[in-house]
Amino acid sequence: MCNLYEYDMTPEVMQTLKDHFGLVGAGYLDVLRGRNGPQRVYPNYEAPVIRSLATPDGIVRDIAPMRWGFPAPPFYKIKANVTNVRNTASGYWKPYLKAGQRCLVPATAFSEPDRNTSKPVVFRWFARPGGELFYFAGIWREWEGDRGTKKAPNIGKHLLFSFLTTEPNGVVEPIHEKAMPVLIRTRDEAEQWLEAPPEEALQLQKPAPDDAIVLLPADKKEA
Repeated sequence: MCNLYEYDMTPEVMQTLKDHFGLVGAGYLDVLRGRNGPQRVYPNYEAPVIRSLATPDGIVRDIAPMRWGFPAPPFYKIKANVTNVRNTASGYWKPYLKAGQRCLVPATAFSEPDRNTSKPVVFRWFARPGGELFYFAGIWREWEGDRGTKKAPNIGKHLLFSFLTTEPNGVVEPIHEKAMPVLIRTRDEAEQWLEAPPEEALQLQKPAPDDAIVLLPADKKEA
């Protein structure tokens, strides 16, 4: 289960987002531009998310801050927020797999617990070979309630996201044998995930090729 990742809004990443998606929400881009260096994202943190929105003038691409984690379905025994979705055949997730509810979550690295360590568990990081931008295949929803703590409640309307996982590839499996995030790596894949019918979009729910990511050295990046 991936519960930690990073994004780094470098000038190159910002330009890629603008060139690929023609994004509205430029004010939020200005906020992101002011964040220096990699930003770590944990469950319930806010992070940038790209989505397609229907407007009177047609479909636009929007970038907006959303909180990581859907409310747990009623049938879940553990009521923690759901950050990863694997069973896309479940009827519970089908409404969020429609084109208007799928989204892209920009990232530059993700972390998984190393099964070869214990007490404390070491988290290892994975990234594209050249540190390039990629996206998680996400879903999003509106939700109203409390996303704060007992000491600091945060009651109101929220935009929430989660993202899909799949079986691990040959790079991730030696570290974390259970799953890896679904990675969107090309512009064509991004368009497919945002706009295609659900059955076509879900063809992307598969492990990334082994040469698509690398395991970063432990001394370079530790959680």
